[in-house]
Amino acid sequence: MACDSSDLLSEFANDAIVICGDAEGFDWKNTFDTQESRIIDSTVAGAIFVLNRSHSLYQELNDFRSPEVIINPSDGAKVINYAKSTIEPKVSIKFQQTFVGTKPAPVVGAYSSRGPSRIYPGILKPDLIAPGTKVLAAWVPNKATSGIGRNIQLSSNYNMVYGTSMACPHASGVAALLKGAHPEWSPAAIRSAMMTTANPLDNTNNPIIDNDGLVPALPVDIGSGHIDPNMALDPGLIYDVGAKDYSNLLCSMDLTREQFLTITRSSSYNCSNPSLDLNYPSFIAIFNKTSTTTTVQEFTRTATNVGSGAATYKANLIQPNGTRVTVSPKKLVFQKKFES
Repeated sequence: MACDSSDLLSEFANDAIVICGDAEGFDWKNTFDTQESRIIDSTVAGAIFVLNRSHSLYQELNDFRSPEVIINPSDGAKVINYAKSTIEPKVSIKFQQTFVGTKPAPVVGAYSSRGPSRIYPGILKPDLIAPGTKVLAAWVPNKATSGIGRNIQLSSNYNMVYGTSMACPHASGVAALLKGAHPEWSPAAIRSAMMTTANPLDNTNNPIIDNDGLVPALPVDIGSGHIDPNMALDPGLIYDVGAKDYSNLLCSMDLTREQFLTITRSSSYNCSNPSLDLNYPSFIAIFNKTSTTTTVQEFTRTATNVGSGAATYKANLIQPNGTRVTVSPKKLVFQKKFES
């Protein structure tokens, strides 16, 4: 079903809509981009691409330069059956429609950066995820936003953009709002509030799906989950970190003195208390998968009550398969706000 022949495409009428799709196995000569390029260079009016859902990356990233739609194999089978069983099959594309309530959502973009951190894998990354796919954003009018075929360039003051360039402003905006609501919070406190209230579930109440393979996303894909600004206003507890804590972490890493001073911008600090256990709102345990021995890892955290007054918190555990987790103490009792 792959549109693998420019000569064959040239035989269709100018108003024809063709059906293209995945070749059997991987064929670098008939990738989606290659097939789309043949469509653009042909005289056909447009194309319907039937792609595996694992290829939904194309829907996230591609700037279609001719009338095209992408559908999954299930819908594709119905379209193909209709085309084969109808004497004069007809197709149309309706534009300027916004569909809300799509399920499941959110989904991790296939392009999204994954952890663990290459600089220091002992801190779980990413912290969280935020909206970053097909976001309507301001755009420079002297740079094309799209095009028609090879030669017609289209410009606009706005564009549908994806990537960290979109997700980061969303997260930064939430951080700014939290600082306005809680001016006494440190940057680490704001980060903690955003992370501990992020949602790991989608709108079907199931774990967020990773679009790169359509499997449940891992913590190294989504961190704590999808950002939730309203919940972050009142996190209950925060895990605060100060400059000294970061310096202690740097002291425990294999840095030269020059590197250390470049980061801290201070020559007065000494490394008398190095520690890899940063008071972060998450943690990551790294094991040797070929080892047959039991490995024990301990993490210490200090929680601060930022609720309105006295509060009690109890630990609730969901243990990963193959592990045994204990929390001590299992109950935290706070008598007042800002108590740690």
